[in-house]
Amino acid sequence: MTVFHLDDFLAGWIGGASSVIVGHPLDTVKTRLQAGKGYRNTLHCVVTIYKKENVTGFFKGLSFPLASITLYNSMVFGFFSNTQRLISRYRYGDGRHPCSMLDLTVASMLTGLVSVGVGAPVDLVKIRLQMQTQPVLAENFNLAGNGSVPLRSMGIQSQSLYRGPLHCISTVLQNEGIQGLYRGAGAMIIRDVPGYTLYFIPYTLFCNWLNPDGNAAPHPCCIWLAGGLAGSISWVTATPTDVVKSRLQADAMQHRKYKGILHCIVQSYKTEGIHVFFRGATVNAIRGFPMCATMFLGYELSLQFFRSF
Repeated sequence: MTVFHLDDFLAGWIGGASSVIVGHPLDTVKTRLQAGKGYRNTLHCVVTIYKKENVTGFFKGLSFPLASITLYNSMVFGFFSNTQRLISRYRYGDGRHPCSMLDLTVASMLTGLVSVGVGAPVDLVKIRLQMQTQPVLAENFNLAGNGSVPLRSMGIQSQSLYRGPLHCISTVLQNEGIQGLYRGAGAMIIRDVPGYTLYFIPYTLFCNWLNPDGNAAPHPCCIWLAGGLAGSISWVTATPTDVVKSRLQADAMQHRKYKGILHCIVQSYKTEGIHVFFRGATVNAIRGFPMCATMFLGYELSLQFFRSF
């Protein structure tokens, strides 16, 4: 029997595409709250973006995630599912044998670790593009740091630094080298290794509770609810490390403020207090539900479709 299944990757791609479209507007709000300045709360951030940048402001950087995060989610779900089968085959002699909680934990943690290889550059480019504002905002825009420093005083033009995803990648490579694309990767590992454990395990548990008859495929409503709850749990618990990751990745070389993870944590705490590490938690909870519900629903339904032939 073949352990490696390609359909998991394709189903993950479809689920990822649908979740990006649903979750990107609130992802932009989350990034601005965590790595930006001048927003009092979630509602104020939403209103400010809309007033200054219109609806298009919420969809900044969408083209790149739509192309890349779909690939990323394809890798995540494909790797996780195939790792489960490999573990089952190694431990029980049958890749179809149900995984224990320990098996799921190992598969989830490995997925979180491997995902950073693709996810770190994708997230960095997405965040750099999201942090760009219209010229009217650029006057007083400041990435997370000490005080409010006008961009012009730092020799940066009050206009978009990046013309698009490819220009962003080439600029980062030119100014910061290949390691620039992986800035914040350490924080991402700290976020995603436990984060994916608190993503896949709650989903599996909720599906089992909502679908006691394990022989039947879960109802789409069960999949949607289980995926949404798992997503909210995972994103809320990951918020402190997500704040650090976002700040490191938004910290461009021209006005770099953080030397590394520990320095970012200490400086953020000194200037803004402990509450800064929970900035965006509300958005993460709200955004995590529909985004992950759509992700799991798209994945599971696509998988059922592919395997019906």
